[in-house]
Amino acid sequence: MCGRTCLTLEPNEILKACRYKTSKFRKSPINQNGNKSEDLNDRKECCGCDKGQYIQPDWRSEFNCGRKYIPSFNIAPNDVTPVLISRDHFCDEGDSKTESGHHRLLIPMLWGLIPFWHKGDYSKHKLTTNNCRLERMRESKLYNNAFKRGQRCVVLCEGFYEWQTKSPDRAVYLFYMPQKEKAIIHDRNTWAPEDINLMKMAGVFDVWQDEQGDKIYSYSVITYESNEIMSWLHHRMPAILETEQQITAWLDFKNISNEEALAALRQPVSALEKHRVANLVNNARNKSNLCNKPIELIQSEKLTMNKLMSTWLNLRTPKLPSVVSKANKDDEDDAKDRNLVSTTNESESKPENRSAKRRRIV
Repeated sequence: MCGRTCLTLEPNEILKACRYKTSKFRKSPINQNGNKSEDLNDRKECCGCDKGQYIQPDWRSEFNCGRKYIPSFNIAPNDVTPVLISRDHFCDEGDSKTESGHHRLLIPMLWGLIPFWHKGDYSKHKLTTNNCRLERMRESKLYNNAFKRGQRCVVLCEGFYEWQTKSPDRAVYLFYMPQKEKAIIHDRNTWAPEDINLMKMAGVFDVWQDEQGDKIYSYSVITYESNEIMSWLHHRMPAILETEQQITAWLDFKNISNEEALAALRQPVSALEKHRVANLVNNARNKSNLCNKPIELIQSEKLTMNKLMSTWLNLRTPKLPSVVSKANKDDEDDAKDRNLVSTTNESESKPENRSAKRRRIV
């Protein structure tokens, strides 16, 4: 399953991380004589970019009833995250760009699909929709309508957290895609947005509308039975799209049938990286930058902090004896003063006793 993710990039950085090569081409124009004036199929794609050139998706802001995407080390269901979809969802049937090819959009969506037929407050549908089981999607009242309408999406993240269900201490791991050499997923100083290999998970989305006409875009992450990469940890895992061909097949609902798209999902991911993290992520309100760091690193940092604290205390320790000795000296002075007073009192009382004694002798 997939219950927490990590995505710390800003929108402009996500656009760079989602660059992709152009692949489909627009039709060549015909001149007045009926001949091709230029073979654009050799160098251009549908959006007017050079063949094989890297292009960025477009960002489309949606109101989503005031809900906004906030980068976080600990993203939970009911948070808003950027999702890739085909631009064809927002184009007219006669748009030339949709006829000749497909382009991608990034849209912020709420994690946890809100079915379009829900009435009333969107936050009170009382349905658990952060994950969608692939095996039951075609029969599900929640997901089948969205799937039949081609509302397929790609959910982006730097990685997802998963708990070891059979572990007594419920160990938590961060799973992420293999990265370029020297790129450390939990250290932003080692990679640039355009170089990171984001994880791309298949999902379905729906559009819910309130009585005022305001819309909320929401999605569910598709899951299936775990393969050998994750079966030791959990029996379910997200449907991860590993190649550009899989991503294109899943998004391009106008040219790729549902059956072909599902076939792309059935190609299990071949490699994932992982490391164990601290149980800080157990609390969804904890957004600390320690959430995605290896537990060994956090323990090492704690040990270093303890050593620094111990050193600091040791530096202050020599001052303590002087304070104690001063206190002891004050106590001694008080004791001497008491003894002096006692001696004085005794000396003043003794003459009276001697005079009394003499009177008895006389």
